[in-house]
Amino acid sequence: MQISIIGSPGCGKTTLFQALTGLFSEKKNGADPSATIDVPDERIERLVDIFHPRKTTYGKIAVADTVAIEEGNIRKETIHPKTLQEMRGADAFLLVLRNFKNGKAVDLPGELRTILDEFIIADMVQVEARLERIGKQGGKKEDPVLLHEASSLRECLDHLSAGKPLATLPVFQRDGRHLKGFRFLSQKPMMAVVNCDEEKAERFDSLEGDLKSSLPAHIPLMTACGKLEAELALVQPGERAEFMAEYGIEETVAGRIIRLAYHTLGLISFLTVGEDECRAWPIRRGMNAQEAAGTIHTSLSDRFIRAETVSYEDFMNYGGFPGCRKAGTWRLEGKNYIVRDGDILTIRAGN
Repeated sequence: MQISIIGSPGCGKTTLFQALTGLFSEKKNGADPSATIDVPDERIERLVDIFHPRKTTYGKIAVADTVAIEEGNIRKETIHPKTLQEMRGADAFLLVLRNFKNGKAVDLPGELRTILDEFIIADMVQVEARLERIGKQGGKKEDPVLLHEASSLRECLDHLSAGKPLATLPVFQRDGRHLKGFRFLSQKPMMAVVNCDEEKAERFDSLEGDLKSSLPAHIPLMTACGKLEAELALVQPGERAEFMAEYGIEETVAGRIIRLAYHTLGLISFLTVGEDECRAWPIRRGMNAQEAAGTIHTSLSDRFIRAETVSYEDFMNYGGFPGCRKAGTWRLEGKNYIVRDGDILTIRAGN
């Protein structure tokens, strides 16, 4: 899973990157600063205590700190093409909105509108270019696949021309698979973090209620004090509990954002265990056992036979695989079995 942190100049997105990763943001070889963070999972920790594996692997999230977005810099192509390509490759955007003065008035809806407008224009340019290419393919005009694509793209263009992001267009819920390759910016899931100063940190709960009414309903919202969280990320692990207690922080911003990202993207994790490795595998909710096997290795999907399956809760309650077999909770599932969060899977595959 890859998340791009976006925001207007001075919003604190680089500070939030530091809070998430514990690293200072630094551009290298023209690429946006990025880092991979582990997804905390108590289930893996408990399984490690049982199996004592040689390797432990948590789910991963790649986080990139993109350049600041302001009015005109996408449509005028002042953003580096590599940055734009990385943004198109992201699974979701984490939008940082400034809720502190910093010499300027606070305007959360205005900051959001500027970024959405830039995304909408970028997508319009992309759609218009593709429709023009389809129009020039005279001999293939009657191709039903092209006709279907052109019809969907015209629906996208009408929606964009009305100033609406593609995330709110029903075609993507109804029939968006064939448009997936375009990687539209305004279609990607977006989460918002309202970055407050320390003075407002104690009023986060009431702030969230007030702020939600000023942002679109399809964008989930949370509040945080980026500066405070960045300082926390640099504190030694043994001293963090005291730091958090002093400032009334119940959960780090990294943990909250990870949970929000899983919910927004519809992710769950299945688990594999053994003496070699205990590992969490993030997948889309609704994937079947054969598709899940493919996330481990494509050959396991191609040669899939069955999946030995037991839930994490049953595994712990009945003392492992033997107890689950005795209780009847261990089972063999076929390729169409819909994997559930916390399923412990062992894939049976042919030669």
